[in-house]
Amino acid sequence: MSAEYVEHRSDAFDSGKTWKNDFREYIPPAGHPRIHGLDKVTVHSYSRDVLSRPRPQSLFAPWYQNWEKPFIGITCDNTKIRDLYSVKEEGAPTSEMVAAAETLLSSFSPDELFKCCFDIDSVEWRKWANPEIMFNDIGIRLEAMDPRKRDLVLDLLRSSLSPNGFEKALGAMRTNQFLGELVNARPILNEYSYHFLLFGQPSVATPWGFLLFGHHLCLSVFVLGKQMVISPMFVGAEPNVIDSGPYKGTALFLPESELALKLMQSLPPDLQAVAQIYKKMHDPAMPEGRWHPADQRQLSGAAQDNRVIPYEGVLAISMPSAQQDYLRSIIATYMGILPSGPFNARMAQIQSHWPETYFSWIGAFGEEDPFYYRIQSPVVLIEFDHHAGVFLLNAEPSTCHVHTIIRMPNGGDYGRELLGAWRSQKYY
Repeated sequence: MSAEYVEHRSDAFDSGKTWKNDFREYIPPAGHPRIHGLDKVTVHSYSRDVLSRPRPQSLFAPWYQNWEKPFIGITCDNTKIRDLYSVKEEGAPTSEMVAAAETLLSSFSPDELFKCCFDIDSVEWRKWANPEIMFNDIGIRLEAMDPRKRDLVLDLLRSSLSPNGFEKALGAMRTNQFLGELVNARPILNEYSYHFLLFGQPSVATPWGFLLFGHHLCLSVFVLGKQMVISPMFVGAEPNVIDSGPYKGTALFLPESELALKLMQSLPPDLQAVAQIYKKMHDPAMPEGRWHPADQRQLSGAAQDNRVIPYEGVLAISMPSAQQDYLRSIIATYMGILPSGPFNARMAQIQSHWPETYFSWIGAFGEEDPFYYRIQSPVVLIEFDHHAGVFLLNAEPSTCHVHTIIRMPNGGDYGRELLGAWRSQKYY
């Protein structure tokens, strides 16, 4: 592992640059139709109401259909590449994770165990979603848990992530609470608006995992021996900074933003032209289906487990060496959520497919411009998108609202390929 990307693992990255963040201009006034009555709903009543409306029904019907389809994995051309993922020793903190999971499970009542525990092959693993809407009421919701048990869920999360990764997850949860305070919608936007599910039996030798998902944070964690997968992983924030209260100073996605902008700005003009697949964030040149009212430019979000996403943009190996180093550093900011052993293994795996790695960009690339980018190879897909407001009032994408997602194409999500490889070794 080379030093040029190790230094960018942390969200504490600070280049001295001051990013414009004008989210307070977009806070809706009290009584505004976008937030009216949200202080008096429950997440269940709110979700039922939203999903009963014709527009959301038409938008999200495909999600429910996709959740019912057998898992294949994201591909670039509808052909799954085999044998990309194999069982090996990668130094995952499995013993610590098992201890934390067993302590958590021992605290649960029989009813809680029934609600949150599923078979390792359960389709519930794929039914996560990142909006505040409760599409699938599965598992146990953290806000309904006893605080002591909720802390044990966080202990499991802490044992599964790097220190910086754990702080990033907490940052997403805390900015969700901050948003709820800004728009007076705490019943649906708070620090514990998340569902927890556990799959299989926690073990140092056999496969198991867990899912934590809700608004702006979805982590799918699969564990097999000393190996682990965290994918799909969705982290977002609206706004992406907290400027008041007990968590003042929290700021998410600064390295992901700045390093990508530096890369795009520093590419030679001919490579910039190849990387920039659309000049506008909602470009008239986009084909039907390329922009979605909920996902906007992102392609690999909730219920997109089997989507065909063709390669676009510029090949990494065609970039000058300095720009390739920027690209590695960007990837490392995302993979930095992993503990050190799995982080090193994942970065080495991604590097092994460097000649097949693409970088694409949508939007302008001035200092204050919103943008989208994607990094994609046979073993990784990363998307970053500046979004328009959902609860805030900015009608156009703003740098204060960020969505990011990581996928492992060709069946790597949810550890499915590892599980298949382990079963082949075990039984055959």
